[in-house]
Parts: sequence; structure tokens; C-alpha cells
Amino acid sequence: MKIVVLGGGISTERHVSLVSGTSVCKALRERGHKAIFVDMFLGLEQYHGALEDAFDAPDGFCGAVSIEKTAPDLDAVRASRADQSPSRLGKDVLAICALADCVFLGLHGADGEDGKIQATLDLMGVPYTGSDYLASAMAMDKAVAKRIVGSFGVRTPVWRELRYSEADIPRLCEELSVPCAVKVVNGGSSIGVQLPDTREELDAALRDVLRYGCRVVVEEKISGRELTVPVLGSKALSPIEIVPPEGSSFDYVAKYQSGSEGAAELCPAPIGEEETLLLQEAALKAHRALGLSVYSRSDFILDGEGRAWWLEVNTLPGMTPASLIPKAAAVEGMSYGELCETIVEMSLRARRGEPL
Repeated sequence: MKIVVLGGGISTERHVSLVSGTSVCKALRERGHKAIFVDMFLGLEQYHGALEDAFDAPDGFCGAVSIEKTAPDLDAVRASRADQSPSRLGKDVLAICALADCVFLGLHGADGEDGKIQATLDLMGVPYTGSDYLASAMAMDKAVAKRIVGSFGVRTPVWRELRYSEADIPRLCEELSVPCAVKVVNGGSSIGVQLPDTREELDAALRDVLRYGCRVVVEEKISGRELTVPVLGSKALSPIEIVPPEGSSFDYVAKYQSGSEGAAELCPAPIGEEETLLLQEAALKAHRALGLSVYSRSDFILDGEGRAWWLEVNTLPGMTPASLIPKAAAVEGMSYGELCETIVEMSLRARRGEPL
């Protein structure tokens, strides 16, 4: 098949997306597909041949990329593009997608997981991977997702949605309970997330998160083990326990850096069968409640009493070979390349309205 793998973009998760996208592209090419990687924001600025010939590019436009320790400088990315228009789609992005048999969405965060590109491709009649535009948009919005998932009986921490300005912070520091979690509603990769334990830390947290948006979710901070459960098709895969470095949380650095700075990811998680089934059932319930399809990954806290608290869901989770879904798929005997191809095949069935 001719497959465009879209990655990059202009969200705070750009670096992660570049690695996910190029990794998927290389894996699909190894399995015989004419796959090419296209940065959704920069487009094909460096390609000057006929679009029909782009799928024959010997390297599939897969450059050398890595995940940095800090979030990307998006102003620098914007300045690097020849087209300085306000469009968030680069040169020939939609034109090359229209020539593909399928678009693999290697995007994360804004413009990728929020339903915008899914709706665009739907209007073009181009099949793409993962959930549709509406389910993606609902899942991306943490407040909307919590309302829906909670109404289906999935246990979530006590939470409230806030819109605020800097002038509101002193009042909120008096009103809100600590410890808590403060999260921008449409963030990912732990960017725009703070976990204050004191009112002084809450003041700093509210000021920091305001950089990413004025609409946030503030939720009760649950103590326990951090676990995540992938869903593929109609099946929940093995739960994975995430053990951040001592004295830190599962932040951007812990998620994506190896060695002493990175988190340990235990797959399968060292938990009992009853806890495994509890987490898998909750992940499937959240997946179905939001109308998701093909794949997702739900994050949980498992407390000391064995209760699973659902935090959020990722509709386009990381897809590097070392990411969490590939690790869980490997437990099922599925290689990374097989997983990428399975996601494409399932997605084509989903776009046709066929059961997975």
C-alpha cells in the first residue's frame, strides 16, 4: 500500500511525534509498503519532484530524529518554514495524503489527537488510522472525557473544571484543596501538568500551567502505583506499571529519557490477576464509552486498597519501538512491525464501518 505517515506538527509533543512517525514509517517500509514520512507542519518543502513519485523516495523521507529533554521551541519551528502563513498544514500535505491508500497518524497532541486532521481527511475521503474525529475530540478534552467516562461507572478522582486568569490565582489558592493535580485540558506528554502538595506550590502550578491554556482540570491527587493499559481492537492488553525515578513524577523527562533520568516500565505489570482484570475492564469501558476504535491507552492510579482510578486516555499514544503499546503487544507475541501493520488493517476496516 501507499501510506503517508503524518508526524511532527506544531504541538508541544512535536519531538515525540517525529520519533513515532519515522519509526512507524521505517517499520511499514520493511514490511513492503510504500510508506513515506511527512511532517504535517513543514510538509514537502524539501521535495521538488512529482507528487506521484514521492512514494518511491529511497529513504521514505525518514530523517534522524530524537526526543529532547525539553519541549520543542515552537516559535523556532514556525520561523523555519518557508510558508509563513497561519496554516498549520505544510506544503502539499493534503495533496500527498489524497494520493495515499491510508494515512497513518503518528501525531500527538493538538491538531493530531483533537479530531481536526481526522475531520479533514474524512471530508477528503482518505482513510486514516485510529479513532474518528468526534471520539478523538472528546477524548482529547480531559473535562469532556471525564464527564463521559465517569457516567459509564468508571472510577475517577474528584475533579473540577476551571477557566481562570492570573488575577484569579490568589482566590483559587484559597478555594482549592491540596494536594491536587492541575492539568491543562488538552495537554499531553505531561506538558502543562503540575502536582502541587502545598498552597505555595499550587500558586506556582497555576501560574505555570497558564502558559499552556486558561482552561484546566484540577483533580484530587490519588496516591498509588501508576499503571497504563493499552487497548487494541476489542482487547485490552497487558497492564504496564510505570515507576518514575525516586523522588520525581512521570514527567516529560521521565517518560522519554533512558537511564537514571527515565522511568522504569514494567510489562507485564507485577500485579495480581484480579487487579489486572479490574484495570483491563476499566480501560475497555473507557474506550467504548468515548466511542474510540482501533487502539488507545488509558492511564490509571492503583491505590493501596486495590482500587483503579482512571486518569485519562490517549487516542494516538506513542509509537516508537520502545513505547508502551509496542511493549504490551510484544507480550502478546506481536512484533513492532506487525503492530504497525495491524493498526493500518484495523483502521481500514473501521473506516468502512466493519467490526474489529
